[in-house]
Amino acid sequence: MPHPTIVKDNVAVITGGASGIGLAAAAAFARAGMKVCIADVDRERLADAATRLSSVTSATNVMTSVVDVSSAESVRELERAVSAQFGGTDLLMNNAGIQPGSTLFGEPDNWQRIIAVNMWGIINGSRIFAPNMIARGKTGLIINTGSKQGITTPPGDPAYNVSKAGVKAFTEALQHELRNTKDCRLTAHLLIPGFVFTGLTAKGRTEKPAGAWTPEQTVDFMLARLEAGDFYILCPDNDVPRALDEKRIQWAAGDIVENRPPLSRWHPDYTDAFTRFVERE
Repeated sequence: MPHPTIVKDNVAVITGGASGIGLAAAAAFARAGMKVCIADVDRERLADAATRLSSVTSATNVMTSVVDVSSAESVRELERAVSAQFGGTDLLMNNAGIQPGSTLFGEPDNWQRIIAVNMWGIINGSRIFAPNMIARGKTGLIINTGSKQGITTPPGDPAYNVSKAGVKAFTEALQHELRNTKDCRLTAHLLIPGFVFTGLTAKGRTEKPAGAWTPEQTVDFMLARLEAGDFYILCPDNDVPRALDEKRIQWAAGDIVENRPPLSRWHPDYTDAFTRFVERE
């Protein structure tokens, strides 16, 4: 039984919807009979994505929009356009994200762009769409795409980690706000993908690594966990079982509780301790 929001004639808006997880989600929502709007910064990819979606639904049920999610005004224009064409929004998937790489003392423009898209894009989408979604009085969903890197914060890409840690904190606050809003039937959910083979992660590879999931596998898992009512949708992948993810997350929280050095999992003095922790029943 699908989530009651994912039904025929309801409206789904997906940012970063022209490829990867976003496009796979749009296709799944379209197959469920929903009207879908895919938003992206790339006009050509949007056109290609719309063509692909036309194989699973009527062209009248597909809308595309060129949107820069880091701009609140651009997101407002999107919300107004969806309302004008489809009458409102029932499901918002804030999925747009970038990962060009970063270093701690690298170019500030790079940091600002990553945080503007990955974190402010989700803040803008949620703050701008939610009030009218609540006012519809219908069951609705806001799904924000986070990352395991926003929880375990591994070294190597600090701007991305900071942005995704912000997404986690914001989405938790959003769900708390929604559940304490009178007559609100809207819920928020944090999608935490594993290793998914997309344009963001391909890094020049043309074939999916054995350890990675496809975007479609990720979306299938997401739909099942939405049906179950999960807030944290923690996706496994072919290389990392959920149990190992849980251990890594527990260890990261333990750095604070145990007053260990930050990122102790990668500290030479704690290598053996982390291995024992993972292997412990």
